[in-house]
Amino acid sequence: MIKIFNHYFHKRTLLQIFFDLGLVVATLVVGILTQVPEPVAVSSLLISTSVLLLAGILLINASLGFYQRVHIRTFGQTSARAALAFCFSLPLVYGFFHLSPMKLESGRMLLMIVVAGLTLLLVNRVYSMHAKSRTMLRQRVLIFGTGTRAKLVAKTLKKSDPNVDLIGYYASPNEAEAEISAWGRLSPNKSLTDIVMDEQVDEIVVALSERRGGSMPLRELLDCKLQGVRVVDIATHFEKTLGQIRLDSVSAGWLIFGEGFGQGWVRAMVKRVFDMVFAAILMVLTFPIMLVTSILIVLESGSPILYLQERVGLNGRLFNVVKFRSMRTDAEKDGKPLPSITSATATDDRLTRVGKIIRKLRIDELPQLFSVLAGDMSLVGPRPERPYLVDKLTQEIPYFAVRQSVKPGITGWAQVRYQFGASAEDSAEKLQYDLYYVKNHTLFLDLVVLFETVGVVLTGKGSH
Repeated sequence: MIKIFNHYFHKRTLLQIFFDLGLVVATLVVGILTQVPEPVAVSSLLISTSVLLLAGILLINASLGFYQRVHIRTFGQTSARAALAFCFSLPLVYGFFHLSPMKLESGRMLLMIVVAGLTLLLVNRVYSMHAKSRTMLRQRVLIFGTGTRAKLVAKTLKKSDPNVDLIGYYASPNEAEAEISAWGRLSPNKSLTDIVMDEQVDEIVVALSERRGGSMPLRELLDCKLQGVRVVDIATHFEKTLGQIRLDSVSAGWLIFGEGFGQGWVRAMVKRVFDMVFAAILMVLTFPIMLVTSILIVLESGSPILYLQERVGLNGRLFNVVKFRSMRTDAEKDGKPLPSITSATATDDRLTRVGKIIRKLRIDELPQLFSVLAGDMSLVGPRPERPYLVDKLTQEIPYFAVRQSVKPGITGWAQVRYQFGASAEDSAEKLQYDLYYVKNHTLFLDLVVLFETVGVVLTGKGSH
């Protein structure tokens, strides 16, 4: 994993992005050089056109999840996304060259060349996402420990990262219980340093339940690190591998003394400007959709069009979140409020026909752009919850209140990483992603979340 702007990327992901950049640039250069009579005369126009087109294609691929470090899609699902990416990219390519003032000898030929390059890019993207990575890109990981935590690390590695070769488990002399059978453990007759060198280990994950009383051979771990081997604790492992801070592996000390959780005024100012600019742009672009939605709601079930609900915001301050009304006006007629995490599913009879559609497409969230402009919310952040639910979950789940240290968002890292759930266990799972966002949030991570949100909307992932 490589950390860029506080966010972890797999080396393979970066190579995929660079390959796509090179392929698109090469296709454009070859196509334009063979179809433009005087390439030098239009060099500046050529560069600007290439950059804009390149950015558009990469954003489409990123939005559809082609650069996610972890994916569990089938070959058919990836192929379907590639077809969707082609459908979005083709009009983009045609529009750029149709509107371009460059004089081409054969615009049709250039378009065919670019389409061929785009097809090759997507075919390669599907292949690379399901092909076994080459040896140079694989990571050899040793787990230090044989207990419950070591078993959990192995399970998540096998499930989430196909680029990992698990070498085995090295037992601590003071571990009380071993969850790993003898065949999975490395030889106790050899030192940790010797095993790491013999097996060419790239990373050691320390997954001990108990670290006191000489459980860790600190000198040997230091020697391994001095030999270029990465040594990480279990909390850091989950942070960089899964993009979450797991509640069962983190401690208050790790949160306090570790990096991250930057809440400086510069970050706050940049985020506020970003929110205002993009919220205004999105309001203009989605105004026709909001207008049609309003009319359909009135025609089906009358007024009110909008639904206001009290939520908890930054530092526990209360505000009213605004959504398009998707349920009957008597949905809470018994007087008992419904928590947001148990909001209606698609089969709930309280939903109107329009409500089912706008929830599926996330259109009901659009009025929250007004809350962003007002400063109560951000485009990206943890989802705001209702006051009584926050009080309840703060008592039940450790560190739940930490998510209130940033503004709540219309979308967030938890929303794009974890599908909709309605239980307390789901809230705890989503909190682990929210903690990752609070710890590592930057403008770059906000952009990553927004791109992935587009993919969530287009594919219907996690809709409810």
